[in-house]
Amino acid sequence: MITKYKKLIFFFLLFIAAESSFAQSISLNHPYLNDYYRRQQLLGIVDSTISFTSRPIYSEALEYDDIFDPENSLDDSNLNNFNGTFSFLQQRGKITLLPVSLLNQYNSHHPEGINDGSMIPARGAQMRADLGFYFKYSLLSITFNPELVYAHNKVFDGFPSGYKTILNMQFPNSKGTIDLPERIGGFHYSKFFLGQSSIRLTYKPISIGLSNENLWWGPGYKNSLLMTNSASGFLHLTLNTVRPIKTPIGSFEGQVISGRLEESGYTDGLPDDWRYLNAMVLSYQPRWVPGLFLGFTRSFMTYSEDMGSGFSDWLPVFSFLTKNKGGTSDIEVYNQRQDQRISIFSRWLFPESHAEIYFEYGREDHSWDLRDLLMEPSHSAAFILGGHKLLGFKGKRYFQVRGEITQTAASQTNVNRRRTYKEPAGTWYYHSQLKQGYTHRGQLLGAGIDPGSNTQTIEISWNRELKQVGVEFERYVHNNNFWYNYIQDFRANWVDLSTSFFANWDYKNFLVYGKIKVVRSKNYQWLYEPKGGFSDYWLPADDTFNSHLQIGITYRF
Repeated sequence: MITKYKKLIFFFLLFIAAESSFAQSISLNHPYLNDYYRRQQLLGIVDSTISFTSRPIYSEALEYDDIFDPENSLDDSNLNNFNGTFSFLQQRGKITLLPVSLLNQYNSHHPEGINDGSMIPARGAQMRADLGFYFKYSLLSITFNPELVYAHNKVFDGFPSGYKTILNMQFPNSKGTIDLPERIGGFHYSKFFLGQSSIRLTYKPISIGLSNENLWWGPGYKNSLLMTNSASGFLHLTLNTVRPIKTPIGSFEGQVISGRLEESGYTDGLPDDWRYLNAMVLSYQPRWVPGLFLGFTRSFMTYSEDMGSGFSDWLPVFSFLTKNKGGTSDIEVYNQRQDQRISIFSRWLFPESHAEIYFEYGREDHSWDLRDLLMEPSHSAAFILGGHKLLGFKGKRYFQVRGEITQTAASQTNVNRRRTYKEPAGTWYYHSQLKQGYTHRGQLLGAGIDPGSNTQTIEISWNRELKQVGVEFERYVHNNNFWYNYIQDFRANWVDLSTSFFANWDYKNFLVYGKIKVVRSKNYQWLYEPKGGFSDYWLPADDTFNSHLQIGITYRF
């Protein structure tokens, strides 16, 4: 009998070894590589059934021998032909050293930065270092890729304390609605993070495991509504695809997670309780319309102390889309300390034209019923619209033009519902039921711009393989929700106008990338202070300038 079980175990292990997937990923800490593979798809080189709406992207989907060296340019001669990989058990297992990266950032006047993961909003110098290894044997894979962050974290001119006191007296609900402190920590901030680490079992296109990786859901390149790397990674259980699942009706990609969100510890008046997050993304590429991707994302948050034991408590993303379908009364729904977001998106890829267009539309406060949705679809809504085009080909050289519009500012319906409920209605990223908002450790999980903000961005760059040089222009309107409700001076919008020059360059094993961004802030912190004294008319006012510098270097084995 024992011999029989031994044989079964032996053949099962052989089956696993034959059917396991590689499943190494490119983390969001390497934006230049993520952008490179997306350009390769527009060039018709990377599989056109990959949606790029659920990242990180895995080697199983890209089908490159070395996802960190797509151009086969690495030089191993200086390391005695060592390529960073150790094999064992007759080549069935391996350990690979991950790229070593160092990212430096500097802000001259006030915090500036987006999609920088575990780095914090800080004035002065800041640094993030990461390194690690990837272990693979059969179904099991372990990525250990921790991060160390250090920030000088200088004091800066924030929201004036006197102005804040007046607002808190007149509008008590202007505070305590989201955990986004102006300054995280004190001087010489330093913190160690698990970073882009995970442990997984992967079988063919399906992977299950425990991860701390940053996620990006949706088609946007600058912003996305539910998941980006604007905050540090958070610990979560995951079930996801590592490559498109191809069926007779088309291809599918997706992910379901359950995780734990922490507060910053630097915002007063918040419940001392961590939040449970359940979220999912699903993308579908119809077989009959090549290049078209349709999908949706959904997330639910609740306080841990309010968690039940039922299916809908642990996996609420599979519950009803409208509030009145759950059999609860108006008062019960109002008193539930939970919050949800949902978005739909589409990406249309045109490889022959080397172009793509995309959009994402979402709502924070889901409708009471279908009638409510049809009457006020803009309530608590946000959207992203963008496009991407490669042109001017000359050999391997070409130009890239891409643009994106992001709008998270609330509509007038939110103002009306505020009057009814006597407290802030649901707007993108925060809701009165969960005071911390859609945040982790004091930073947003979604778009890196402030809640209630809008941006318009256009970027032009020259490209050759991994090399890129370009310029970006952006208009950034800060938190119009706050301006509408509390500032109420039509001349006092806080608007940033910026120009960025950036470059990515590879040389042998090194990748070097940098950015210089000059920001002109009009009415910084919503303060309109005309030079000629206050009046009811437009008068010239002082602007604030900020320089944002970024330089990073990566060594690939």
